[in-house]
Amino acid sequence: MKCTSCGNIESKVIDSRSSADNTAIRRRRECLSCGFRFSTYETIELLNMYVIKKSGERDIYKKEKLLSGIKIALEKRPVKEDEVKKVILAIEQEIQTEGQSGEIKSRAIGEIVMKHLKGLDEVAYIRFASVYRSFKDLETFKKELAKLIEK
Repeated sequence: MKCTSCGNIESKVIDSRSSADNTAIRRRRECLSCGFRFSTYETIELLNMYVIKKSGERDIYKKEKLLSGIKIALEKRPVKEDEVKKVILAIEQEIQTEGQSGEIKSRAIGEIVMKHLKGLDEVAYIRFASVYRSFKDLETFKKELAKLIEK
């Protein structure tokens, strides 16, 4: 691990702890050069997962695309960074479970994201749904809002 203070690549682990939901490990490290202490997190990574698009084209799963869509939906919303990290981790775990064959349809990913955003922030859910479901007009938007209000 590269020290964030001096750039040295040698450090030692001082302490390791599991996160509250046991989905990540937090490691406290100390730089062997300057003594600076910093934390790193170890999480599960989705490997060799392919996304099947509407066109049938296969694309390698990219966490950056997931993060981008969620960040846009959550822009200027009062959601804490820790909550966002937990939701992203839960989404990725569900993607991993759904895509045990090594591939998952983009439609399934969208539905998983919407399910988790609905529980996190309703405005973010509507924002994401409006793009994901390609709302054509105000009436479609109103119908989705009505469903949300009913629940």
